[in-house]
Amino acid sequence: MRMRKCPRCGSYSLRDICPQCGENTIIPKPPKFSLEDRWGKYRRMLKRELKKKMETK
Repeated sequence: MRMRKCPRCGSYSLRDICPQCGENTIIPKPPKFSLEDRWGKYRRMLKRELKKKMETK
């Protein structure tokens, strides 16, 4: 499943139809690439942590 966004009210959902306003939802575009990624450090840390957990199982 992918996160979907309602173009009318802007809420996010996993459903094809927005639970708040009944509009069809769309798959939002990924964010633009930036060399100055503020959250990249934390994403990489989380990715390493999840990889370690999968290896220990």
